[in-house]
Amino acid sequence: MGETLYVRFQGTTRSPHGHFPGIFALANGLARDGRLTDEQYRFWRAGNDWYDTHFTNPSDVDPTVYDRDLNPGAVAWFKATAVHLLARAEGYLDLLAQHEVPCERVESTDPGRVIYEDDEQVVVVPVTPLPDHPAAAPRPAT
Repeated sequence: MGETLYVRFQGTTRSPHGHFPGIFALANGLARDGRLTDEQYRFWRAGNDWYDTHFTNPSDVDPTVYDRDLNPGAVAWFKATAVHLLARAEGYLDLLAQHEVPCERVESTDPGRVIYEDDEQVVVVPVTPLPDHPAAAPRPAT
């Protein structure tokens, strides 16, 4: 069996768009909904600011990377070698656990079709179409 190359932390329930939201989206949702304590909010804000400074936002490089029509279900995965980024994810996992938001760590050597890559991450379109995307609709028999 091959070495794990990619790591993703994500929720265990599909979003309305059919994918499993990552930990940043889940934490951002808690903040947006006003569910964080003052201390949690400070952690979340400082964490997001740190990642914004130390981690490339793929949308800044390619504004279409998360376009639902062009790249249905596109999600980001850390490269396993990005240990400094992976280590900081633990705080987000703790925050989500405090709000009983279930998350899981997923590892893969082939998470999907790579549409963006840098030294620390990839963004991929999953091989299996999302349930709400036209590509997932049953095809008529010929």
